[in-house]
Amino acid sequence: MSAIAEIDEGDPQAWFDRWMALGERVQKIADESAARGHLLSAAGSYLRASTYFGVALGGIDRLKSDELLVPTFRLHREAWDNFVDGTSIKTERVDIPYEGMTMPGYLFKPTGTDAKRCLILVNGSDGTLSGLWGCAKAALERGYTVLMFDGPGQQSLLFERDVPFRFDWEAVITPVVDFLLERADVGSNPLAIYGVSQAGYWVPRALAFEHRIAAAVADPGVVDVSTSWVEHLPSELKKLLNEGNERRFDIEMSLGMKLSGDTSRMWKFRARPYRQDSYFKTIREVLKYNLTDVAGRIRTPMFITDPEDEQFWPGQAKRLADMLPGEKMLSAFTAAEGANFHCQPLARTLTEQRMFDWLDDVLKR
Repeated sequence: MSAIAEIDEGDPQAWFDRWMALGERVQKIADESAARGHLLSAAGSYLRASTYFGVALGGIDRLKSDELLVPTFRLHREAWDNFVDGTSIKTERVDIPYEGMTMPGYLFKPTGTDAKRCLILVNGSDGTLSGLWGCAKAALERGYTVLMFDGPGQQSLLFERDVPFRFDWEAVITPVVDFLLERADVGSNPLAIYGVSQAGYWVPRALAFEHRIAAAVADPGVVDVSTSWVEHLPSELKKLLNEGNERRFDIEMSLGMKLSGDTSRMWKFRARPYRQDSYFKTIREVLKYNLTDVAGRIRTPMFITDPEDEQFWPGQAKRLADMLPGEKMLSAFTAAEGANFHCQPLARTLTEQRMFDWLDDVLKR
């Protein structure tokens, strides 16, 4: 709160600069602690610095240029890696085979206990690994081994290798499951999976085809990713999209973007992971992110968060629950609990309590 107390809400450059300065200040604290041998203090500060750089990274879409995108990501990831190296938690960097390359990941193991289960954490469209740490820590405290990784279109695979998103996330999760089941320290344990934000689509999509996972969490449930794009279009543009009139659609979109620099920058940031070369093709690609035809194949028990005031995919959590043929738990999060809005940002402890209580009950059967 102190970082943003003096920032004008309409000044994106000040927002970015403020979070960068905070990250740099805390990184210096971490470096000094590490140099004096205070490794736990250093690890905690590196984690905080990584988080602050991650907030700055998320604000680049509002700047006039994205030239700082990769340098800021590398500062964020370097601080994260320093946390991983310094933490007392047993950690292993891993490379998960994937279509002739590898996906970088981190395997965390609970302290003082033999893990009896493993949780795969799947990020959303622009989330950072440090942003998932709260969930990872809660899992470790409950005796889970935890795998975090960058998938196609996410973080290092996007910014440093130019690997785009894909709608058929089973092609990502099946190699992850193969990798885990081949490990002697994980393979005999039940697997669970958690997906946050847009991964509320990716996880159910994968489970329609990958049936070796014992339980899943979608936070929140997402049936059709495209609604957060298409519903903002004027009716004439929707008509052109439905008619398949790519040339006219792109002309109209280009004219609209010229009228708003903020909208143009937001589009560039959000469209980047899809790696399409036109407005029309980007929307057509996002339209593929739809569970309607495959949700009936899902057999994995699923916990679905349903926050009040969901901004991006309102109503879709219940819609997903209604589509699932198997066991499911639709969990409402309300404003009265301080748990409204997308992914319950002010109620993560409540979220973790509910989902892990449910996971524990399902996995111990």
